[in-house]
Amino acid sequence: MEDKKTSVLYRIIRWLVWLFSPKYRVFGAENIPEGECVIVGNHSHMQGPIAGELYTPGLHDVWCAGEMMNREEVAAYAFQDFWSGRPKAFHWFYKLLSRLITPLAVLIFNSAHTIAVYHDARLKTTLRESIARLQAGSRIVIFPECYTPHNNIVYDFQQNFVDLARFYYKKAGKALRFVPLYLAPFLGSAHYGEPVTFDPKAPIEEERERICRYLMDEITRMAVSLPEHTVVPYPNVTRKHYVRNLPLEDYTQ
Repeated sequence: MEDKKTSVLYRIIRWLVWLFSPKYRVFGAENIPEGECVIVGNHSHMQGPIAGELYTPGLHDVWCAGEMMNREEVAAYAFQDFWSGRPKAFHWFYKLLSRLITPLAVLIFNSAHTIAVYHDARLKTTLRESIARLQAGSRIVIFPECYTPHNNIVYDFQQNFVDLARFYYKKAGKALRFVPLYLAPFLGSAHYGEPVTFDPKAPIEEERERICRYLMDEITRMAVSLPEHTVVPYPNVTRKHYVRNLPLEDYTQ
């Protein structure tokens, strides 16, 4: 599969993003298997996708909401996903901002190492492209949190991304491995944990639950094992709502 052709403007933007975004030291890279695998991390607002693009070792592609790659869908999706949780008095501003960023979003997300993710009939396109990239030796990077809190570190995962392993096994005859990733923007570090392997013989419902549970537990374990720091949550809330990486029991004492 050919790499995307990128414009000079995109390369300038990418360099500026690298220059002004948090710099990450990578820990646990030895836990990433050689060749194809799926890396699953905490979203941390936009820090997750940015770090996934800039700091994932080796050949990689980041799952990206397909709406952010479609000019007609960017504004509505961006407002709902990024800023709908902001104070209502400023919603008019964020709706305007969502429209203003549309051309830039289309350029960036269609030029970066991304795969468009859809939740409708276009899902077949997502799976087909992901499988092709995996067969080419790429690592797929996914940030699957939803808006339901799991604990103070991570929000619940949307579980259907695990189905990629089922389709990949049918196509390539290989059991995919899923690698947990904890991003700590305030520490400037990215931490990879030990992978879990998909079991093609088990019911897919059980595998979704088992793999997501393992990944969320490992991300949590890595987070609370680090020096005390502020956790950047998935929802785009104000900093006064951020929490610390203390073990859950510390919040109840």
